[in-house]
Amino acid sequence: MKVLREKISPMLVLSLLSLWLLLNQSYSPAHIVLGILLAFGLGWAGASLRPLKARIRRLDLAALLALIVLMDIVRSNLKVARIVLGLKPLRGIHPGFVKIPLELRDPHGLAALAAIVTVTPGTVWSGLSPEGDTLTLHVLDLDDEAGLVRLIKQRYEQPLMRIFE
Repeated sequence: MKVLREKISPMLVLSLLSLWLLLNQSYSPAHIVLGILLAFGLGWAGASLRPLKARIRRLDLAALLALIVLMDIVRSNLKVARIVLGLKPLRGIHPGFVKIPLELRDPHGLAALAAIVTVTPGTVWSGLSPEGDTLTLHVLDLDDEAGLVRLIKQRYEQPLMRIFE
């Protein structure tokens, strides 16, 4: 039993069970039992695909970061909507690539940073240098390159370092 507990993530099992119940829109005992069996089976099968375990050291910072990202997504949606709806003149739009030096090295932190910048409208993770120390972003409307670098490092990278490293 200890081997199973160390190999299978309880959060993954709980997430898969919740997803199963939501997708089936049923909380009958049969669906719960089948969901538990599927969640444990998939969790066990997927454990070999995930050799590195994520260690979240500061759950409070992770929750705060999630709220910050949510606010940034809303703000970026409004900014992109202005561009798409033609409320900002096309001559005033300056797309471009930005290179951001990174101190973050944890693979889970880098994956979280990739998700954050990709779900934020107007920015796309374009690449990571082979050494893993420089992030390249494409920005739809790049007004202030130095300000964007500072924002990414302070608002996302620093909290992710405290959460994962």
